[in-house]
Amino acid sequence: MKTKNSRGFTLLEVLIALVIFSFGLLALAALMAKGLQYNTSALHRSYASSQAYDMADRMRANRLGIDAGNYDMVSGAGSDPGCITSGCNPAQMAQYDGWAWNSMNAAVLPSGSGTVAKSGTTYTITLTWDDDRDGSADDSFVFELQP
Repeated sequence: MKTKNSRGFTLLEVLIALVIFSFGLLALAALMAKGLQYNTSALHRSYASSQAYDMADRMRANRLGIDAGNYDMVSGAGSDPGCITSGCNPAQMAQYDGWAWNSMNAAVLPSGSGTVAKSGTTYTITLTWDDDRDGSADDSFVFELQP
């Protein structure tokens, strides 16, 4: 037999359980959001490494362009020399490589861009992008190449 003082006690237990369950679900949602953020960050780093290796392969394929110094300073969007269908000389091919490469960097990475710089006999390929989308491209991937 229930006493007058024990009425509503089960309802109070249910409300407490509901609050605890709600905090658990909020924590689970936060965990899922962080997991998605880290997964996206890993995807961007994977794209950046692939793009760095792509530029290294482009440079290896145009050895005459390397020897002439056409890859000594690649940066910015550049322009398409329009010679792919008619045949490019090594300088035009280097210009096309820089344009195509940075166009793809901008397409696959948020605020993505790349540079190639020569120091001695080593080329440094650097890609930067805005991983957290806060307005500053502060994440980077650096690859060094000695052709």
